[in-house]
Amino acid sequence: MNRAARLIATALAAAALATAAPVAATTATAATTAADPFYRYDGSTPLSSIAPGTVLKTRTLSYHLLGLPTPVQAVQLLFRTTDAQGRPSAGVTTVVRGLGSDGSRAVSYQSFYDSLNPEHAPSRAVAGDVSLGGAIANAEALFVVPFVLQGYDVVIPDTEGQTADFAAGPEYGTTTLDSIRAASASTAAGMDADTRFGLLGYSGGAIATNWAAALAPGYAPDVNRRLVGFAEGGLLVDPAHNLKYVAGGVVWPGVIPMAITGVARAYGFDLQPYLSDYGKQVFAKMQDASIVNALGQYPGLTWQKLAKPAYADPNSIPEYLDAVNKVNLGSAATPTVPGYLAQGNGGVLEGTFSNISGIGTGDGVMVAGDVRALARQYCATGNGSIKYQQYDLLSHLGAAVPWAPTAVLYLNDRFAGKAAPSDCGRIPAGNSLAPERPAPAGR
Repeated sequence: MNRAARLIATALAAAALATAAPVAATTATAATTAADPFYRYDGSTPLSSIAPGTVLKTRTLSYHLLGLPTPVQAVQLLFRTTDAQGRPSAGVTTVVRGLGSDGSRAVSYQSFYDSLNPEHAPSRAVAGDVSLGGAIANAEALFVVPFVLQGYDVVIPDTEGQTADFAAGPEYGTTTLDSIRAASASTAAGMDADTRFGLLGYSGGAIATNWAAALAPGYAPDVNRRLVGFAEGGLLVDPAHNLKYVAGGVVWPGVIPMAITGVARAYGFDLQPYLSDYGKQVFAKMQDASIVNALGQYPGLTWQKLAKPAYADPNSIPEYLDAVNKVNLGSAATPTVPGYLAQGNGGVLEGTFSNISGIGTGDGVMVAGDVRALARQYCATGNGSIKYQQYDLLSHLGAAVPWAPTAVLYLNDRFAGKAAPSDCGRIPAGNSLAPERPAPAGR
């Protein structure tokens, strides 16, 4: 197994480099989710009668890279979790054993696969599916390899759930926490109820990481007591701010319809009555789109171009207002474990020149002032173990490069029991994270 683990580490790194460039092919080499019975819960006991984190199905398969099987085995689990509306649902996670692992240490790695298509989830890539949107899961191998080589088990949840509820942060969080519960309960995964976990994620993965850390004390105290800390970068805090920040930009405006589609899907409301004819065309294209279908393809796009004139202010839509406030991390609880938050602020490098009053600048898609405000809020509400790092000259994609090794070292130190660093008292002021309010009458 040691030789196989070395082979998978080498293959993972090679695949990550290979998939760093755009993928031209979109052919599938394995059964799709719709045809794969593993993804369906078909037990006789209602999910509502099953505890969150309970393992429902288990399978072991070869870890695939770009559709090709490798010598290493991965364990995949179907488990009971909770969706954005608090309803019982079934989630999927993948476990990769570390080199010489004894099951005592694990990292939950939250992917930034960012898609509205369930076929693009990490578990599908591991099982052998190959697609343009799924290429991200292969590229992320570079984030996984350092932990595998150090002997950590790595757990990779499909954070968006089986309906791909992109940007629905609370659902990302519950899925991540229940994935840890399932991995800890599964005899096939090699962990147990005492396995310590670190949380790791960038961009879309940071959404899941932070929401998991915030929800853990209340939703999963059994997991929270085993968390050593969380490390994240490029974080979405207040989505209402982000939609205004990226509007009119060059690269990132496509996330406007993507994020609103995902949140509407998660919370079950219909956007059609509020959209212009052009908006209906764009949203129709987004129903199963990946982030790779959005980047750079809608330059200059704004919400106002997507909506009917009567709804030019999205806060005039009650369902939107309710949902966007539910996914605002500023209204969530404060994590009780140490955290490392990193954020770029060179968004002009990715074509976002916005600097709106009350929102300010960011990395091209994420708002730096929001992340600073969240870090300061955590410090002010009882968590003094918050490390904050801002890369003023780096954009969203660029900031991931220095963040990754720093995050690895940060979590290594937490597992080693070293005192957590703190930047509390030194973090510059940020934005208000207060809930959005209804648009004034007549607007």
